[in-house]
Amino acid sequence: MSSNDFRSFRPSSLDLILLDRILFDLILTENLVKITPEPHQPHAPESPTKTFNVEHRSIGFVPTNERYGRPLNQFTLWFGSNLQITAVVTGALAVVLGGDVVWSIIGLLLGQVLGGAVMALHSVQGPRLGLPQMISSRAQFGVYGAMIPLVLVIVMYTGFAGGGAVLAGQAVAGILHSAHWLGIAIFGAATAVIAIIGYRLIHIMGRLSSIIGFLAFTYLTYRLLASADLGMLFGNSSFSLASFLLAMSLSASWQIAYGPYVADYSRYLPADTPAWKTFGATLAGSVIASQWSMTFGVLAAELAGSAFVDNEVGYIVSLGGAGVIATLLYCVIALGKLTVNVLNAYGGFMSLVTTVTGFLGHREISQRARVGCVTLIMLCATVIALLASDNFLASFSTFLLFLLAFFTPWSAINLVDFYFVTKEHYDVPALSDPDGRYGRWNTVALTTYAIGLIAQLPFLYTAFYSGPMVAVLGHTDISWIVGLIVPGTIYYVWARRDRSMVPDRLILPSDEPAPNVHHNGLKSTGTDGILTSKAGYSQRDAREEANPARNEQIDVL
Repeated sequence: MSSNDFRSFRPSSLDLILLDRILFDLILTENLVKITPEPHQPHAPESPTKTFNVEHRSIGFVPTNERYGRPLNQFTLWFGSNLQITAVVTGALAVVLGGDVVWSIIGLLLGQVLGGAVMALHSVQGPRLGLPQMISSRAQFGVYGAMIPLVLVIVMYTGFAGGGAVLAGQAVAGILHSAHWLGIAIFGAATAVIAIIGYRLIHIMGRLSSIIGFLAFTYLTYRLLASADLGMLFGNSSFSLASFLLAMSLSASWQIAYGPYVADYSRYLPADTPAWKTFGATLAGSVIASQWSMTFGVLAAELAGSAFVDNEVGYIVSLGGAGVIATLLYCVIALGKLTVNVLNAYGGFMSLVTTVTGFLGHREISQRARVGCVTLIMLCATVIALLASDNFLASFSTFLLFLLAFFTPWSAINLVDFYFVTKEHYDVPALSDPDGRYGRWNTVALTTYAIGLIAQLPFLYTAFYSGPMVAVLGHTDISWIVGLIVPGTIYYVWARRDRSMVPDRLILPSDEPAPNVHHNGLKSTGTDGILTSKAGYSQRDAREEANPARNEQIDVL
């Protein structure tokens, strides 16, 4: 595709974000509970025993004695996940599609901050609730209703993992001088092993990727700017609203796409971790790295022109030279893609378990089931990577991009409920009970969600659909803005009219067994010690007494 072809094509921001997940790959062929006013818990150890045993938690609550880590871990994970070459290509499109250097960089930065704030607000939910991200959706949508966005998340992240395997498989094959299919298989196996081992190893990878990525991008940035005329590069600026909105949408969409799994990687933090520290570390890591990568892409596209557009990866690697340095840079590409692919596989695994346990009423799964879930996801992803033709991947990527539009309304509803409607007062045990506080289906949330989707349509721009407002806005997709504001506002007004499902404080599973007690009109009943109101949920108590095996682990999928 020539430079002129690129400049005449104006995809949506959702189309462009897929470069991190799919399109760029085409270029390169886890019981007892208590009630507490606030979860003021003692600091957990700085880290657990330093082994690489398989993580035994999945979607279940993480008790105090298993909490560890520092907010800094969030910084390194998201820094390492975003300082990568695919973000470079995404940022470059702001210029390739008509923007100038100065306003493209400013637009990208604004989008990073707005989208990153949404993502970081989700991250705060992790240590507060001690749960992965998507299970908290049951508090808004109902235990069964939450499965609607969950199924879409599973499909999307499995697809992203498959697309990632195409690129990384080529890099692995090049490094080992092997066939492409073998590179894909090796990369898929490595992704599965790391995702199965879980949380601790994933954060170690984040630290490793942060260090290596920082060194590599420092070197590449120096090489890029060493001989550039900076005065000319930044001297000519011309503001265009359409191009500015395009750049902002590019980076905002990039950040929002992490929303469905960001709390998965913060839920082991001590419960008394200040929210601002979790928020700040996540926001800073993701925004700084993404902005650096995308700014690099803007500069590279402006300086190299068609030489970059037609050969992005080759051009960037060539900045480092040839031989050993080039090989090392390809290893950096593989490591960066492995880090992101593990996040996709682990997040997909969490969503799959949340879906299955919603029907079965369990809170945890066995390690055998864990291995099975991750293996299933990566087998599907690997098959996609091995068998897909370019035409299939192009069509499948368009479908995955369309799915991204379904998560902005979900994000708005989830955040408004957590911060403004319930004000962080959740009944965590009830999240596993379809006949409990949150019920099976929540009409308010589901209706608001549907309205949010419909409200985006006039502003949505994909390869197969263009809303009537797209042309007015210069062929720029701002559906993500509408998808946050409209459902967020509607849900806030509607949900606050009936607060019967909102407990008067946060109810968490207890770290230690406790007898039945009375506390402020509440009593503990049932076989698993769930604290309910005196008017409580007798159906749940009766069912659990009749089914003591309810909370046992699942051994089969």
